[in-house]
Amino acid sequence: MIAKASPSAFSNPELEQYFRSHDVQYIYMVGVFAEGCVCSTVIDLVDLALSSCIAFQLVSVLGVFVFSYLAANFDYPKILEGSAVDVLPRLRGGGSAMRAVLAIYAFLPLLLVPAAVGAYFACPSSRGRMTLALIVGSLGAFAMSLGLMRWPSIHWALAEIYSQAGAETKISLEAVFNGLNLYLGNYIGEFLGEAALATFFLLTGFSMLREERFPKWIGWSGVIFSLLFLVGAFRNLTGAVQFIADTNNGLLPLWMIVLGTALVWYSKRLDLAGDAERGAQANRPKAAGR
Repeated sequence: MIAKASPSAFSNPELEQYFRSHDVQYIYMVGVFAEGCVCSTVIDLVDLALSSCIAFQLVSVLGVFVFSYLAANFDYPKILEGSAVDVLPRLRGGGSAMRAVLAIYAFLPLLLVPAAVGAYFACPSSRGRMTLALIVGSLGAFAMSLGLMRWPSIHWALAEIYSQAGAETKISLEAVFNGLNLYLGNYIGEFLGEAALATFFLLTGFSMLREERFPKWIGWSGVIFSLLFLVGAFRNLTGAVQFIADTNNGLLPLWMIVLGTALVWYSKRLDLAGDAERGAQANRPKAAGR
């Protein structure tokens, strides 16, 4: 007997562990209230994988739209190499729309936290490895968000002051601008954030290789992409990897879509939910024939 503390039977992780350890393939749902505990249990079979898929795909799709807007209206990411005299007036000239888009761009990486949680539960055979993956994935998400947040906040304030500042003040503002780009941009957002995210993809890839329900090509694809993404994180140290970093701008959203879809499509929980529904239908009383 496995006790539960809420309507869903899966509120106690021992139930899922029991199913996995005994390679359970079919579940027949029986309960007093179909709209209560039975429904909650079936829903809980798929919600974690589904939430992870949605999070990965939201980051991918919204990221592409935001990146495209910034590329067309702010010359992003090439503008990252510019000086304060060129960047700050263009930033302020973008108005509230530019600031709003930059704020959205800064918060997008935080969606990787629930995505990492879903990946953690999708790979129960590697709890230790996936615990580390969850930690570094969350660290990478917060680091990338912190690095990007400088644009709609501190840089925006600098841009407003810069437009009315004298020559000496502008020199000081440029020093602050360059320092923030180096610290929050290069070190925190780009290097720490991307290196941590690459480590998350690497650990998740190896963990998926241990899960029988995931095809091997998905696990190996994750490992290969994570290594490319990690190499690209060193672009600020050497220009030799800039081509890889540029390629990663297209591969990252593509891989997150593939990973998010795989977590749902091949999820054991999804299979069990389907089996549970089919089992419930098979055991429903049929109306007497005429």
